[in-house]
Amino acid sequence: MVTESSSTTMPAAKGVARTLAQYHQAVVGFLFGFFVILVLYTTVSGQFGSTNTIVVLQSTPAEQNARTSSPPRPSSPASAPNNSTQDIIVHKDDVNKTMGGEHIQDNVPGTDKNNKTDANFDNMQANRTDQSGGQPVNNTIANVSDKMKEEELIRQELDQDDDKNDTNVKKAPRKPICDLSDPRYDICEIIGDARATNRTVLYVPPPGERGADGQEWAIKDQSRKHLEYIDKVTVRSLSAAQSLAAPECTSRHAVPAVVFAMNGLTSNPWHDFSDVLVPLFITARAFDSEVQFLVTDLQPWFVDKYCLILANLSRYDIVDFDKDAGVRCYPHVVVGLRSHRDLGINPARVPRNYTLLDFRMYIRGIFSLPPDSVGIPYKAAASNNATDGKRKPRLMLINRGRNRKFVNIPEIADGARTAGFEVLVVEPRRDLRLEEFSRAVDSCDVLMGAHGAGLTNFFFLRTGAAMLQVVPWGHMEYSAMVFYGVQAKEMRLRDVEYSITAEESTLYEKYGKDHPAVRDPDSIHKQGWQLGMRYYWLEQDIRLNVTRFAPTLHQLLRTLGE
Repeated sequence: MVTESSSTTMPAAKGVARTLAQYHQAVVGFLFGFFVILVLYTTVSGQFGSTNTIVVLQSTPAEQNARTSSPPRPSSPASAPNNSTQDIIVHKDDVNKTMGGEHIQDNVPGTDKNNKTDANFDNMQANRTDQSGGQPVNNTIANVSDKMKEEELIRQELDQDDDKNDTNVKKAPRKPICDLSDPRYDICEIIGDARATNRTVLYVPPPGERGADGQEWAIKDQSRKHLEYIDKVTVRSLSAAQSLAAPECTSRHAVPAVVFAMNGLTSNPWHDFSDVLVPLFITARAFDSEVQFLVTDLQPWFVDKYCLILANLSRYDIVDFDKDAGVRCYPHVVVGLRSHRDLGINPARVPRNYTLLDFRMYIRGIFSLPPDSVGIPYKAAASNNATDGKRKPRLMLINRGRNRKFVNIPEIADGARTAGFEVLVVEPRRDLRLEEFSRAVDSCDVLMGAHGAGLTNFFFLRTGAAMLQVVPWGHMEYSAMVFYGVQAKEMRLRDVEYSITAEESTLYEKYGKDHPAVRDPDSIHKQGWQLGMRYYWLEQDIRLNVTRFAPTLHQLLRTLGE
């Protein structure tokens, strides 16, 4: 009988053990999940101060990596819950109904170090039955499991919505290739696949950025966009279809390119510098010679005269862009020249904050002139006692060849010598060799001339030297200051001006004292710049009154000696 009873009791005991084990596993899983949710609820509710909702942050490792690698997309507070792929909103009332307000114990069943697993399990089972209103534990666990599955489905749905949002996000439009807003110049800049051929520059966008339509601009590739006789260069940003048919590269270059015109008002030294060389310095100097020039309307005389400057700004061969039949491909192309004002530089608009003084020093360095620390020749000779202190300051007297020229140049030169200067009379020509002429200017303490292009040679003067500008008749003081005086001061030169009287102008001899051009220059200017240009720029020459001019020379001599 004992044997039969034992054999009958063993299966029953095993069944009870299995049932307890199943209950044990279910309750452990349920309590662990409840513990996680409660911790998150406590954390999030403390952050947001919300009494109505609990934000449960759930992220997969991939989502966490994405969150740290890219900034979050901005969204409004009202739309944030609907657009988030990582936030699941669970209402607090639902949590209370599901969890029954139970308390999470620190010791999880099955891990108690005091071997009270069975007792804890029995107590928790009794507590769970009471707190759930007498409902079986399995029903409560099933409810929680269903709720978690529902939350998982919601999260997956939100993930899908977010993926759709990512797909529908439109990229910000690209910055326009060409900027036509500046009143002085137009500029186009291409960074990427740029292909240059015969006065045309093509931009082939990356495949992901190609649109159905392309864009096209036609600009004058010089610093004066309003000059009528400069031909335009075409710049095109290709569409998707055009990109597929873009011409193949016949040569590839690893350096940028600058496209600019050499014609316009060039052949006048002031315009050579103001319209081409200074703007080219502004545009290309930052490339440190690692740039190639594609030149339209190429002028061989310009290349020959300014070869040292051009070769220093670019160490590559100049390309005649009107005749080049190949397709040259560059990673970066600038079409046009930046210009800030007449013969000037605004350091705030230059990448390295260059000034006109920097440009003068740059020019002096190119022509291997003495360093700035040497000082003007007059003082340098005196300090070195080179000629027992008897060296006179040297004055270069520039005489113009056509208009606004000095008609009594020998008398003027003698007056300067009498005042105490050594005088060097020159008449610059377009074909003069700048290497030699720059050294001649550098050896002088004063550069003197009538208002005009010859004074542009002040770039070769030393710091502290003087520019003596003779201002013609016709209220031209403003032009004298704007085109030369301001620049001289910016480059640390002495700016000295002498304004002639009506009697010192050949207009007085030609038209008489009662002619409006002589008697009332304002009435001429009011009729338009063309009439002023005719009388005061083109027809006028200068007969300098050396007696009236002498005090200016004496004052200048004293200034140089200070």
